[in-house]
Amino acid sequence: MAMAPERPREGTAVSGPGVPCIMGGMRAVVQRVDGARVEVDGETVGEIVGEGLCVLVGVTHDDTPEKAAQLARKLWSVRILDGEKSCSDTGAGLLVISQFTLYGDARKGRRPTWNAAAPGPVAEPLVEEVVTRLRALGAEVATGRFGADMKVSLTNDGPFTVLLEV
Repeated sequence: MAMAPERPREGTAVSGPGVPCIMGGMRAVVQRVDGARVEVDGETVGEIVGEGLCVLVGVTHDDTPEKAAQLARKLWSVRILDGEKSCSDTGAGLLVISQFTLYGDARKGRRPTWNAAAPGPVAEPLVEEVVTRLRALGAEVATGRFGADMKVSLTNDGPFTVLLEV
């Protein structure tokens, strides 16, 4: 007699037949860069020069200020810069940009859904909390403009890109 497949743990989603994937934490796509900037309407609103991290942050419904603080600590201390160093080791800057599309789901159909992305009034203060916590740790932080149509330019060093979830 065949047994029913095991149900995924709470906080996971099924990405395929019985294959759980992590779902439900604040996400950050982190790129090691040699300079990055973000423009809104042709104006540079945030820029880091030289070695640093460009961080795209996605927020979902159950994220909290505690998760934002945890992400900030991780970003400050993760050793992905040249020589296995962190921003805290080198004083490298971070460009932090909100990106709700990190919670897009295009598994079905031809258009992604954004159901897992937190709405702006929830997401904006949590992204700002990440920035505030990074600055409290001593980080030089530049930012995009929440909700704006932004143009992000960067030189990916490596290339080196990782996904963090807290």
